Amino acid sequence: MDTLPQTIIENRVFDSIAVGDQAAISRLIRREDIELFSVISGDINPAHLDAEYAATGMFHHIISQGVLTAGLISAVLGTKLPGPGTIYLAQDLQFRAPVAPGDTITATVTVTTRDVEKHRLSLDCHCVNQDGVEVIRGTATVKAPTEKISRPAIALPEVRLLRHARVRQLLAAATKEAAMPTAVAHPVDVMSLSGVVEAAQAGLIIPILVGPPERIHAAAIEGGLDISGFRIEPTKHSQESAARAVALVRSGEAKLLMKGALHSDELLHEVVSATTGLRTGRRLSHVFVLDVPGYPRPLMVTDAAINIAPNLEDKRHIVQNAIDLAHVLGNPSPRVAILAAVEVVNPAMPSTIDAAALCKMAERGQITGGLVDGPLAFDNAISLDAAREKGIVSAVAGLADILVVPDIEAGNMLVKQMTFLGGADAAGIVLGASVPIILTSRADSARTRLASCAVAVILAAAHA
Repeated sequence: MDTLPQTIIENRVFDSIAVGDQAAISRLIRREDIELFSVISGDINPAHLDAEYAATGMFHHIISQGVLTAGLISAVLGTKLPGPGTIYLAQDLQFRAPVAPGDTITATVTVTTRDVEKHRLSLDCHCVNQDGVEVIRGTATVKAPTEKISRPAIALPEVRLLRHARVRQLLAAATKEAAMPTAVAHPVDVMSLSGVVEAAQAGLIIPILVGPPERIHAAAIEGGLDISGFRIEPTKHSQESAARAVALVRSGEAKLLMKGALHSDELLHEVVSATTGLRTGRRLSHVFVLDVPGYPRPLMVTDAAINIAPNLEDKRHIVQNAIDLAHVLGNPSPRVAILAAVEVVNPAMPSTIDAAALCKMAERGQITGGLVDGPLAFDNAISLDAAREKGIVSAVAGLADILVVPDIEAGNMLVKQMTFLGGADAAGIVLGASVPIILTSRADSARTRLASCAVAVILAAAHA
């Protein structure tokens, strides 16, 4: 039986086609096919996309048999009989049995009549599954080509579906918690204020907007945002907004701190104040919680936003903060890869020496709760094949849950490559203060902003 794709497609002109001629194509129906149909059509019927709903039995009957299965009939007509140059005029199909992911469908067309004057063909069409059960029966009418065509088949583009299921799981877990009062420092532009509104509408936070009221209201009007139910704490400028937002957290009125339209340095300056800040015994560090398409587990990268060139002691805190977050997010023993350019200790490369020292610190109990190994190059950290090729024997190599970068430049570039080129979502959170700090960027998508809030809510609830 012929299957797609073909390397050469060649038609049959009308005069060479006789009644009784037949052609067929087979194809495995995958869940990805259904999801791609939903993306193209905008059909978000839960029967296509919601596995729990599909399990009720409705799925097999509502699934788009007409597009996925009948589409094979079109493929036979357009590539085999008659082939290229065929004009599809009409079809009449009946759906006889359900089709589900995992079924192999064979579509067969058979010529039943010929209209010599108009070069039209009528064809009997039917589709059967791997068990021989007929799922579609009907007819098609086409205008057959009169000129011979033979040419290489056009290669179909590779399509990758970015599901971001882990982001949805984070949001689902966070919405089970009570909405958290959140001090938002200086949300005076549309971008930062819209993120606040989205998080409030999702039931994640109860915003306290800290900033100049006239600028906050102007941003709301510009963005068409309803902030009528939000409390506003008036301040005159961004520095005062940062200080007041931190004070709200210190007083217990807010359980989370969120950055608005001000520089991160302004906000963090108030956070680390020895007298009025939110300091603990830990060094502040930033963690990106990434949902990377194609990587089989959640991935964290730290620190790509706060510590510019951390020393060994700073890195100890950075590692421990990330491990503790992984615990809260459901990973009891995260694998921590200390990244460098190579996987061997090289005295000329300080990052490799720090990596070795961090491993020894973990052995001696100075870092707890995770499996730590390094130095590891990026490929060895996330690819089992790469680790095996290098002969690396490690419980972490190829299976990393946490990537610890040597400095902010490496981390910043790594995360942006993953997000802008790799299609990853990245929720950002600052750890080490008395409350989680939601630190987002102007370039972040709405999904990323919501995911950042979700991580903060889950973390705050765990420490309540």
